[in-house]
Amino acid sequence: MDTVKIIIDGAEVAVTKGATILEASREADAKLFNMEIIIPTLYYYKGLVDVDESGVCVVEVAGYDAPVNASETVVEEGMVITTNSPKLFGARREALAKILAVHHHDCINCTRSAHCELQELLHTHGFKNETSLPEDQLLPLDYSNPVFVRDPNKCIRCGRCVAACGKIQGIGAISTFGEGLSAQVGPNDSPFKCAMKIGAVACTNCGQCLSVCPVGALVEKDCTDDVFAAIADPDKFVVVQAAPAVRAALGEEFDFPMGVDVEGRLAAALRELGFDKVFDTVLSADLTVMEESNELLERLENGGSLPLITSCCPGWVKYCETYYPDLNRHLSSCKSPHQMFGAVTKSYYAEKMGIPKEKLVVVSVMPCTAKKFEITREDECGAGVPDVDYVVTTRELARMLNKAEVQLRAMPSEAFDEPLGLGTGAGVIFGATGGVMEAALRTAVEKVTGKPLETLEFTDIRGVQGIKEASYELNGKTLKVAVVSGLANAKKLLDKVRSGKVDYQFIEIMACPGGCVNGGGQPPVAAAKAAVCDVKAVRAEALYRNDAGKAIRKAHENPAVMELYREYLGEVGSEKAHTLLHTTYKVR
Repeated sequence: MDTVKIIIDGAEVAVTKGATILEASREADAKLFNMEIIIPTLYYYKGLVDVDESGVCVVEVAGYDAPVNASETVVEEGMVITTNSPKLFGARREALAKILAVHHHDCINCTRSAHCELQELLHTHGFKNETSLPEDQLLPLDYSNPVFVRDPNKCIRCGRCVAACGKIQGIGAISTFGEGLSAQVGPNDSPFKCAMKIGAVACTNCGQCLSVCPVGALVEKDCTDDVFAAIADPDKFVVVQAAPAVRAALGEEFDFPMGVDVEGRLAAALRELGFDKVFDTVLSADLTVMEESNELLERLENGGSLPLITSCCPGWVKYCETYYPDLNRHLSSCKSPHQMFGAVTKSYYAEKMGIPKEKLVVVSVMPCTAKKFEITREDECGAGVPDVDYVVTTRELARMLNKAEVQLRAMPSEAFDEPLGLGTGAGVIFGATGGVMEAALRTAVEKVTGKPLETLEFTDIRGVQGIKEASYELNGKTLKVAVVSGLANAKKLLDKVRSGKVDYQFIEIMACPGGCVNGGGQPPVAAAKAAVCDVKAVRAEALYRNDAGKAIRKAHENPAVMELYREYLGEVGSEKAHTLLHTTYKVR
């Protein structure tokens, strides 16, 4: 690798030739262990917005008359760079003052307070109690989207949300209209530009725009007050389920290092909040494996529509219904795991415990914003009532715990309640891209061959790459599979499926890059952290470690699932199972 030598803050270091000063500073920081080189950013986000035009990402370079933008200036041999000086501090303060002049900074009431990139820069640059936007200048909040709220008064015009929607997800539902700090974000196809509400666009509700927003301009619709009210209602029996990916990320909200699995603490914390029963979505992930692997084998044997495409991700399902409705017949008819859980809770569990289903409230803790939309879909009422009543994101759960003064770090490690809290390693890895496929293959292969697998790890479909392909032999027949995460990658693959250029029998698709561990409802990751850490891979590894440590790692060996079939559902794929656990799709 070609390098150039530069002097940065007085230290000489070799860095990659062609790198920007910003990139080189992080490379140098890793090499110079006794130094801390910090160039602040606000608009920059690796892979999304490569040039930070906020005015804070500036440095001094010897021989230049004025500070230069570190995110677009390329290093040169012998370049002498200063990253911190009174001149730079003044320039950054001036840039922040201009941004602050168009930003409604009610930090006390903002859900992003303490996780706000702008707020952190304001603190480090000495801003205190500056006047916010006058009330008569505030624009109305946009509640038109079913899962999130847009506050145009907090938007700092960074362009990250637009890039996430267009560049990463390939949808391009929103655009920036205008220039600089006078620009506005609005629906891309609106004839009235920003006058049209965001709910009018074909949004998949994936929440990736929320994940990268540095402030509180885009936040999920909060339902935590409703959940607290349900818990406090003596006439309600409130159960909660937690998705696999939540345990891999919740700790970040409480200063745990990234990648720490807080499963036991999570169960204890939910119990401390006052839920009547604390269950694990991993059980219904195992249930999904049973139904979906059976569906795959039936289609393979009976000439059904192939490839079978997974249906666990509501963001992907809505994308298919909107942009590829001709492929709806390829979608698995299985509900997502948390919807299956709700249907089973309000039928099997309600009857077993003698609780009227009308008094049962099911709360899902999910890494996903699209799940908030999913509970409003048609044909998601397996027991004649809504399968799930409320969805709270990982971020919302953190706010609930903070509001109730539940200290996650102080929680003991506890188990989920049985029988609906018993899951296997197969169900845990649903939270990582490729996990649904791997879990299904563990069961399908053993069912077809009648032999136990020598190894349970299907390594070909692990990893955070956007598209992965593999082939497996099943009793002399080749099963071709593909795993996709990120909707822009889904488009690439689906266009080939539609045109007949590829021949797969089984495809897993997740809307969010990396899968649920990187879902739109997970804790926000500041741009500086995202630039030096593969968040998707670190969180996924927590799930794979969890799986490896489980006593039971195959869905068809889950005793609670087997009991559910024996006592209530009958055979896998039975009429009763279809009534409760399967759904239908529509053209949008």
